[in-house]
Amino acid sequence: MNIPNTLTILRVLFAIIVFVMIGLAHYNFALLFFVLAAGTDALDGWWARHFKKITVFGRIMDPFADKFLICGVFICLVAIPELSSDKDGYPAWLMLQPWMVIVIIGRELLVTSLRSFVESAGGDFSAKWLGKLKMILQCAAVIFALLYLSGGATWNVPTYDGQERLVQEFYRPELQNNETGIAKGFDYIFATKRWRTTVFFAMLCSFWLTIGATLLSGLDYCIHATRMIRKNRERKRELYEQRQT
Repeated sequence: MNIPNTLTILRVLFAIIVFVMIGLAHYNFALLFFVLAAGTDALDGWWARHFKKITVFGRIMDPFADKFLICGVFICLVAIPELSSDKDGYPAWLMLQPWMVIVIIGRELLVTSLRSFVESAGGDFSAKWLGKLKMILQCAAVIFALLYLSGGATWNVPTYDGQERLVQEFYRPELQNNETGIAKGFDYIFATKRWRTTVFFAMLCSFWLTIGATLLSGLDYCIHATRMIRKNRERKRELYEQRQT
């Protein structure tokens, strides 16, 4: 149990805490532990490569911990009405929808299957830059969503007289005025609640950027796997022809 593997196990534990905190509507704590979990993802990979601590356990558990965290968080988030239902002037299809989560989970299952097949044949199926970009965008989407929820799912709409008017849309009465310490801290730092508008639109953009990167990354891995399988077949054919001669 070296340090990278310990960090990987911690990421799984942090992920479980994130799921529980989202279920209890404690979005500030969910945000905190998600950031910690995402930090261990970046740190354990760097540590393992830099200090040459790559192990079989790490190669198996590290991608599992990543997928467990991301897929689990998106499943929890899509069940929250504030993230998936109509907003004032914004249709539901712009928000987080079940089909988006299906795309994310389907891509992870596909890449896992391709990696197992290619590496069992002796090929290299390491993470590509597009896959890393996808992970960054997914983490950004989760952070913006939890920030949005930590603000009580509110944002600002300017009225005709130029004054701010807070718009709250809750589908669960128990979440009324559910502003957390993080939201109040940002209100104090920026001396306004307009930051919530930025978070809302950043969340929408990150959802769609995440889906785009997820689809492109999955397609890129499929092309990469197809090329490797073709090369493997050609190599086997050459070896067979050499034996015949």
